[in-house]
Amino acid sequence: MDIAKPGFIENERTETCRLIQESIRDFAAVRIRPHVRQWDEDQQIPIDLFRSLGELGVMGMLVPEEYGGAGLGYREYVTAIIELSKTDPSAGLSMAAHNSLCTNHILKFGNDEQKRTYLPQLASGEWLGAWGLTEPNTGSDAGNMATVAVRDHDGWIINGSKNFITNGKSGDVAVVITRTGEPGDKHGATAFIIEKGTAGFSAGRKEDKLGMRGSETVELLFQDCRISDAQRLGEVGEGFVQSLKILDGGRISIAALSVGTALGAYEAALSYSKERKQFGKAICDFQAIAFKLADMYTDIQAASLLTYHAADLKDAGQSVTLASSTAKYHASETAVKVANEAVQIFGGYGFVKDYPVEKFYRDAKLCTIGEGTSEIQKMVISKEILK
Repeated sequence: MDIAKPGFIENERTETCRLIQESIRDFAAVRIRPHVRQWDEDQQIPIDLFRSLGELGVMGMLVPEEYGGAGLGYREYVTAIIELSKTDPSAGLSMAAHNSLCTNHILKFGNDEQKRTYLPQLASGEWLGAWGLTEPNTGSDAGNMATVAVRDHDGWIINGSKNFITNGKSGDVAVVITRTGEPGDKHGATAFIIEKGTAGFSAGRKEDKLGMRGSETVELLFQDCRISDAQRLGEVGEGFVQSLKILDGGRISIAALSVGTALGAYEAALSYSKERKQFGKAICDFQAIAFKLADMYTDIQAASLLTYHAADLKDAGQSVTLASSTAKYHASETAVKVANEAVQIFGGYGFVKDYPVEKFYRDAKLCTIGEGTSEIQKMVISKEILK
C-alpha cells in the first residue's frame, strides 16, 4: 500500500519522485527484503549492496551531474530514503549518513579539487562515506570535543577518537571534525577529509546495538595521524559552524528515515489486521484495532508533510533549522509510537522475529537519538520560535 493514497501528499509528488519510489521498491523487493533478518543478526549489510545502490543513482542523489551525481533535490532524496527504510531502516540509515553527512559536507564546503577527487567515487557507490563529530564524552556537547588537530609544518597531526560513527569501518573516506582552538569556542573546530589506510587512522570497537543492527556503528581512532593541509575542508575554525549547517539537512534525512520506518511497521500491521481472524472476523473490524490504524495513518501523514515541507525549503535555498528540527522531532517520535502500536496489533506474534514489526520496533528508537535527540530538537525549536 502507498500511504499517500488516499491523501494530499501524492498530489505534490513529482513524476521523478514516483519513478524513484518505484525503482527502489522493485530493487528492495529483490535485493533487500529476503536478507533483512540475516543482516540484522549478522550486524552487517554487505558492501556490495551500496555499490548496487550507487548504480541505481541513490548514493549521490544531491551531487551535481558534473561530479558524477544524480543532481536531484531533497524532495527526491526524501522519497528514496522513505522507500528504502520501509523495507530495512538499517539500509536507509547507512545510505542517509553517506549522502547527507559525508558526501554533502564535501559538496558544500570542499574546494573544486576535493570535489573532483572524492565526489565521483562517493556518488557511484564505489566508495562509502562516514562522518565523525560525536565522541565518547561529547554527544550533544560537541563544542567540547577532545579530538585535537595540531599544525605540523605543512600539515596536521590528529589525536583522539570518535564514536557512534555510521559506516565507520566499511567507509573508504570520512569527514572528521576536530578541535583546533579552545573548548567551547564555536570557531575552534576544523573539518578534515581522511581516507581509509591513512597511517594512525583506524576503526575501533563495533557497537552491539538494540536496533539498526545492519548499519555498522564503530569508533574511529586517531593516534598521531598525520595528514596534509590539502585534506582540510574549508577554513580553519569553521568546522563546527559547517557541522551545524550539515546537520540541518541531515535532520531531514532522519525525518525521512523515521517516516519510512513508521510506514514499514504500519503497512505490516494493516495487512496483518486484515488477515488475522478472531471471534469469526478480521481484527481490523474491531473498533479498538481500526482506531489504532487511524491514529497511525494520521500521524504518518503529518510526519510526511512536515518532512517534505522541510525538503522543499531546503531545495528553495531557505533556512531549514526550524523546519528540519520540527520534522525530525515529530517524525522520530511518530516512528516509535507507530512501531509500538504495530507490535500491539500483532499481539504475541509481534514479539517474535518471524514477523517484521519486532525489528521496526527496535529500529525506531534510534530515530529519536541520532543527529540530535528529541530533547535537543525541542531546544532548537523553542529557540527558533522565541527569537
